[in-house]
Amino acid sequence: MLLMTLGCGVVANVILQGTKGHGSGWIVITTGWAFAVYIGVVVAAPFSGAHINPAVSISLAAAGKFPWAEVPMYILAQFLGAMLGAGIIWLMYKKHFDITEDRDLKLAVFCTAPAIPHYGTNLLGETVGTFVLLFAVLYFTDATISESNTVIGLGSLGALPVAFTVWGIGLSLGGTTGYAINPARDLGPRMMHAIMPISDKRDSDWGYAWVPVVGPIAGGLVAAFLFLALS
Repeated sequence: MLLMTLGCGVVANVILQGTKGHGSGWIVITTGWAFAVYIGVVVAAPFSGAHINPAVSISLAAAGKFPWAEVPMYILAQFLGAMLGAGIIWLMYKKHFDITEDRDLKLAVFCTAPAIPHYGTNLLGETVGTFVLLFAVLYFTDATISESNTVIGLGSLGALPVAFTVWGIGLSLGGTTGYAINPARDLGPRMMHAIMPISDKRDSDWGYAWVPVVGPIAGGLVAAFLFLALS
């Protein structure tokens, strides 16, 4: 919920009419998403091991780092949280949705869309972006003193590496599809766009909706299998 409240929130602030952040650009969006991931990870870590992405849960299970039996419930929670966060942003920015004439921009607050529609390259973009995310996550370690194997506690700062990773993915790889790299992040809010009474909205682009679901799962699995091969 926090991931999507801040993530959809920064997109709304940048692209909807009449906001204080209108037109501030891609750097603001990628930075806002990185901070959204940081806060989501900090809050979720004590309860779920910081699983706020179905691709993460599936990939860690494939790598033997998470029980498969718990994956369905985690994915359900991730989708419900994503939908709730998207709903919060619609309520907050409703007046700005109302005065924004571009229906594509209204949809973009909720979910991703390709800069150049092409299923093959769009799927590749989501796969590569999520591969980078999960391959990095699988190699994250606690800070330790090697001689005594003593863990040096970093507290909430321990969530910074994943935020920096997402920031880097957005800046370098996000220009083709908007880097969903998270099935719940895209599909959950897309469903909210479909069912909520948004003024003068377009369709929810269901023809594209499978790409930011299949791509992240595929990229995460490739990262998991490569990690196992190299271990």
